Amino acid sequence: MIGKINYLKRALGHTDKRFLILAIGMQLRAQGATEYLVLLAVVLIVALVSVALLGFFPGMASDAQMTQSKAYWSSASPIAITEWDARARATDGTSFPYLRIKNNGAYPIRVNGIVGGDGAAATTFYAQTIAGCEPGTTGYYNISDYFYMAPGEEKYFAWASCHGSACSRRITSGTGASSLYALGGATTVCQNSSASPGSITYPTFGFEYTQYMEGQQIAKRQIGAKPLIIKCRDPY
Repeated sequence: MIGKINYLKRALGHTDKRFLILAIGMQLRAQGATEYLVLLAVVLIVALVSVALLGFFPGMASDAQMTQSKAYWSSASPIAITEWDARARATDGTSFPYLRIKNNGAYPIRVNGIVGGDGAAATTFYAQTIAGCEPGTTGYYNISDYFYMAPGEEKYFAWASCHGSACSRRITSGTGASSLYALGGATTVCQNSSASPGSITYPTFGFEYTQYMEGQQIAKRQIGAKPLIIKCRDPY
């Protein structure tokens, strides 16, 4: 910079100080603009790398997204999800969610199915033979036969040996189509990794149910306004 200023002085013969000051100011502004562009390029590169890294790891969701999802679904109506959990089975990587649901409405309901991210509903669950539990024997059962719920009542879907529940009414999560006791349409599922177990993410999620109101039975579908995002624990 000093060399350029001296050059300008010699070129102008020290005769026009105002022009010299203007020239120096223009040089400084040009240098500042160049430094700004370099800094902006560095910031953009860092941002692109960050986005690429977040997209690289499957099953990742921010804590803020999970908190928002939990807050919404815990107060949803008429069917809320008051507790949840998820784990992958180490032998094959299948994702098993635990969902404790509650009738937050003012009328009795009967849950007929769980609607996955593909818009289709899983209408059955898989039970294991456990003393004192309904159903009493191992097999597939209709959700509608066991999920009649009075106002304020809670019931759950879980796998006893995986989630620590008393009874097993097992469902699974997957990225394919919903069928039997599998909830399809998830964008991410639990990873078979203790280092990064990931999360189950449904961009849309809901329930099919029958509402019993003033002597009428009304079939309804509840689709949440927020995604369902469940943080997974270590594989089982």
